[in-house]
Amino acid sequence: MSGYIEGENRQQSTLFPERLDDYVAGDSSVRVIDVFIDDLDISGLGFKTEAEHTGHPAYHPSTMLKIYVYGYLNRVHSSRRLEREEQRNIELMWLGAGL
Repeated sequence: MSGYIEGENRQQSTLFPERLDDYVAGDSSVRVIDVFIDDLDISGLGFKTEAEHTGHPAYHPSTMLKIYVYGYLNRVHSSRRLEREEQRNIELMWLGAGL
């Protein structure tokens, strides 16, 4: 025993994986953003809500709006930085539903 608090073994498999929702606090601002954007009528705000039937499917406009609102609240204005944050920031992973 080393006398230090040790973390879990990263190689250990678990029977039931932990949920991403468990890592986001109940009073986190991403939960407010999620509820607020979901209650908006985004088609009335000028967003195109009908998907095209050609090419690669696009992301839903409400999901993109959630990510941009999060970025502006946290001073991340660049789309490329938001993409990087989506890969490492748990709140943004939760907000973007793992996209």
